[in-house]
Amino acid sequence: MSLNNFHDFVQILLNAGFSIGGGNDEGIYAVVPFGWQNEPWNSKIRWHTGNPETDPWEWRVRVLAERDDIAYAKLFFRKSGYITKEWYPYFLSARRKGMYFDEEYHNGAISHFAKRIYEAVSENERVPFHTIKQLGGFSREDKSRFNSAIVELQMKLYITICGIQQKTSQSGEGYGWAATVFCTTERFWGNEVFSKAAAIEPREAEEAIVARILELNPGADKKKMVKFIRG
Repeated sequence: MSLNNFHDFVQILLNAGFSIGGGNDEGIYAVVPFGWQNEPWNSKIRWHTGNPETDPWEWRVRVLAERDDIAYAKLFFRKSGYITKEWYPYFLSARRKGMYFDEEYHNGAISHFAKRIYEAVSENERVPFHTIKQLGGFSREDKSRFNSAIVELQMKLYITICGIQQKTSQSGEGYGWAATVFCTTERFWGNEVFSKAAAIEPREAEEAIVARILELNPGADKKKMVKFIRG
């Protein structure tokens, strides 16, 4: 199937199950081919034009606004990516291994900064990026560790992006650039995805993802596949 617009992107992604974002496949797989500038591989697809039909940068917002079967976040190699509802249970099993947040934190697998962020997000339904900073009491000096921890939580599949939202003035009017909004993965998906994940053994999950990667990219590097799967 050729890639000419948003509809094509969604159909190819649903068939694949997952994809690295940004046009760079990291040697694994990306629906949009390598290269993110206006390259001649497809005359209709152009990055950063603002056209919601043919600009892959706009598609990340559209899948979250228009669909309930695709997640988008920093998922692979600490970079953006997509996972469909069908395949999310496999990644949950492979990465979280049936553990809950408090267990991982007490085992030292999650940083204190990440804990503060997670608590701010989990106690609210949807939280914009800047509001998380306020709720967690983060300062300007915390910027680097804050950014690292928020990626850490996405990679471990504890929080995910659930849309964008402008800041609002006292009169209720939106202003400025739209901010990324986060929610917990449990809130994003509901019980069904987590029930399916609980029924899949981590080893079984990894084997299934490896098999799918090799269908999509027979030449995928083994070490990169492990990193791709485990986060």
